[in-house]
Amino acid sequence: MLDCQRDKFFLPEGVPYLNCAYMSPMMIKVEEKGIEGMQKKRFPYQVSPQDFFSDTDELRNLFAEIIDAPEANRIVVIPSVSYGMATVTRNLKMSKGDEVIVAGEQFPSNVYPWMNACRNQGAELKIIAPPELAEGRGKKWNENILEAISSKTKLVAISHCHWADGTIFELKKIRQRTREVGALLVIDGTQSVGAFSFSVKQIEPDALVCAGYKWLMGPYSIGLAYYGPHFDNGSPVEENWINRFESEDFTNLINYQENYQPGALRYEVGEHSNFILVPMLKAALKQIIKWQVPEISGYCTQLTREAITILRNKGYLIEDDAYRSPHLFGVRFKEKTSFEKTQALLQQHKVSVSVRGTSIRISPNVYNNFDDISVLLKCFE
Repeated sequence: MLDCQRDKFFLPEGVPYLNCAYMSPMMIKVEEKGIEGMQKKRFPYQVSPQDFFSDTDELRNLFAEIIDAPEANRIVVIPSVSYGMATVTRNLKMSKGDEVIVAGEQFPSNVYPWMNACRNQGAELKIIAPPELAEGRGKKWNENILEAISSKTKLVAISHCHWADGTIFELKKIRQRTREVGALLVIDGTQSVGAFSFSVKQIEPDALVCAGYKWLMGPYSIGLAYYGPHFDNGSPVEENWINRFESEDFTNLINYQENYQPGALRYEVGEHSNFILVPMLKAALKQIIKWQVPEISGYCTQLTREAITILRNKGYLIEDDAYRSPHLFGVRFKEKTSFEKTQALLQQHKVSVSVRGTSIRISPNVYNNFDDISVLLKCFE
């Protein structure tokens, strides 16, 4: 079992930062790689053509290991979740009467693309709202999503766990149902991948899109996406030189190519060789692999187990364990007055959490310790 890894971060003692779902703190080695990347441009003559490809190749392999993907060339570098989803909408053909299903209160980057696609193509966006239940909420929510998938469904866009309260969605069952009706499954892994085990081999999503600055512990403005066989011959969001066939040969770039790089590499953002952000994200993923995702999940579970029991006993509403992610959970209140008072106390004690909808979202990671949890509980008590 992991012990606290606070010494690997620029995070001072006495700062209860329980907000990785907002943004991870910077690891020392990640910052060092960023500084090295900036300094590299002092001497551009030392940047070789191979450097445009080698780091991103390694980055794909690292991410493939984390998500259990058999083919690294199905992984691409993206600047944001919205960019990764735009690739899907660009290659999504719908007709009047078709439906796209999303879970209620999802992060906007996994809703706006489908709103626009449905509006432009005459399809319907079905939002499956969370049931208003104190118990059995996650189970019922999953049942409602499965029941909504029908022969009209063209695509289901969902996360592994809900970004606001950590509710787990049963992706294996959803995948099975989408296959039965011939629908695509697109997953936003931003709030799970890196801290909650995910397997491409098991789920077989058509697309998995992840921002890099949260649980992957990388910098802002870089992320990674996986695209399955459905997208093999699609159209990229943009046309850039590096995504074309044999672009590694700089002497041959004026012999314009009709073909793209193999796999999903046609979908990478232009200038994806970013000599600052790519090495930073590489360093972060190497550390995650060293820790191992199940160990990260286990650490978060151990850290919060007793606190969750205490909060439940005091009347706070937290998702059932079977439907709650280990690294992210929401605390819901029965009274608005208590909600507002607790917010004020958290701010007073400088406890960093997030308010999302009607929940106070708590999202620890390996840099947190039981002292952080103790301060948190005092605010709720």
